[in-house]
Parts: sequence; structure tokens; C-alpha cells
Amino acid sequence: MECRVLSIQSHVVRGYVGNKSASFPLQVLGFEVDSINSVQFSNHTGYSHWKGQVLTADELHVLYEGIKLNNVNHYDYVLTGYTRDTSFLEMVVDIVQELKRANPNLVYVCDPVLGDHGSMYVPQNLHPVYKNKVVPVADIITPNQFEAELLTGKNISTEKDAVEVMDLLHKMGPDTVVITSSDLPPRLGDRFLVSFGSQRILMPDGTRTTQRIRIEVPKVDAVFVGTGDLFAAMLLAWTHHYPTDLKVQHNKTIYHKCITVIMQHKMAGPGRRPSPAQLELRMVQSKADIEDPAIVMEATVL
Repeated sequence: MECRVLSIQSHVVRGYVGNKSASFPLQVLGFEVDSINSVQFSNHTGYSHWKGQVLTADELHVLYEGIKLNNVNHYDYVLTGYTRDTSFLEMVVDIVQELKRANPNLVYVCDPVLGDHGSMYVPQNLHPVYKNKVVPVADIITPNQFEAELLTGKNISTEKDAVEVMDLLHKMGPDTVVITSSDLPPRLGDRFLVSFGSQRILMPDGTRTTQRIRIEVPKVDAVFVGTGDLFAAMLLAWTHHYPTDLKVQHNKTIYHKCITVIMQHKMAGPGRRPSPAQLELRMVQSKADIEDPAIVMEATVL
């Protein structure tokens, strides 16, 4: 049975970020992907130079209306990532709500990109839009620790805090919450990064249960772009295949986030800092791993 995703994210001519990070792996795993490019840039902004265009909220509406007029606006998933404009984000919410009215089973996967390491890298006025409009209509969200703290108003200093923050995010709307990275001390040592996940599951008898996990992944000493977009896309894919098993979803998704970055990191040579071009995801080279991932890190059920 066809499964179709509407992905509203950025696009680059060269490299992998936004829709370029999400579309290929989803298609490899059997999903039909309809892409709306929120920006069209020559390359991501980590390079010295970039050129391109930004899609406005009105232009997004026009594109969606074209899909709607042809009666091809039935989707199983919506996937969104980075944006800098409040009106664009509000238009995304309107589209998601309309699509959910047409298909109540639609799942909205949102990476609420606000910032990291204590500072925002989007305009401040996006924060209330995410908190009050986007998160309540999302089914799956993938904030980092800073974004999760910003959305809930609660700091994370312990594992208990992380669980409480995920519970607060559940109360705001989403059934699945993944804190993709945190500053908490890893049990495996300084070379690892701690991530958390929580999923509310509706049982056959009508009751709800919550599954929570913790996973530690190896750190790589470089700054990569597009890995968060890849992560959200793969979480979508493995949630579809394992809808009630957060541990399996996370094991497979974390692996996808690691495989390509480790391949890139070797390209500059020992002792040399790689360039932005060398740090681009190696998506095509990872095709076989995307199709049949090996589990390299096991999540722990809390």
C-alpha cells in the first residue's frame, strides 16, 4: 500500500540538508515523498558563500492550493524542519490541520528547530508559534535539550528531569517525543552523547501506557549539517514499520544518524579539519545501510 509524505523543508543544489537529507532515504525505504522547498539555496549556510531564494507563506499557500485543486492532497505523513518566518510556520499549521481533517490518521513529524547550546538561532518570535500552535498539532517531535527546555520552561539537569520534560511535551500534544541530544553525563564516558525518547501508546483495552528509553551514541569531533533532518526522516520511517516499539525505532534511527557522518569524517585525512564540502552527508554511499541497518547501539528502557 502506498505511503505518502509531504515534506516541507529547505533545499540545496549541492549537498544534503532539509529535503535533500530526507527524501532519498525515505524513497529508498518505499515512501512516496512530495517536497515543498521552504528555501532554495546553492548550498547550506555553513559554507563561506551561498545564494538563493526563500519561499513566502503566500507562495506556500499557492503551491498547496495547486495540489488541492487536483485532489491529490491525501497524505499519511507531514515532515517539517527549519524555518525562520512566523507566517510561513503558521501556514504550515493550517495545512497540517486541513490534511488531518481529510485523514485523521495522518502523522505530523516536526523538528522544532529553535537553537542549541543555550542560544536561539531563529528569531525569538518563532518560540510562541512553536509552543502554542505547532507542537499541539504534532504527533512526533524531535527537539534537542535546549529546545525541549525552551518549549516546556523546565531545565534538564538529571535523567528524572528529562523524563518530566518529555511528559510535559506529551501533555502539549505529541505522542512521541525524542530529545535528540543532551548535556547529561554519559555512562559510557565523555566520547558519548545521551539521547532520550518517550512514546504514549494506546492499548487495545483503551488505556494508555508510556514507553521511555535512553541511548548513548558516539560523538564525532566535527560539526555536521543535515543530520537532524536525516534523523527526523528515519524516525518517521521506522515509526511506520514499528509503530509501538520505540526501542527498535530509536536503535535503527540513531544508526542512520551515525553511519554517514562517520564516513565523511575520514575524508579529510588524519589530523586535518574537514571542509564544509567534505562534511556533506554521503547519502548515496549509505544506500545499503539505509535499506538494511545493523544495530550498533542498543537503547535502554527506563
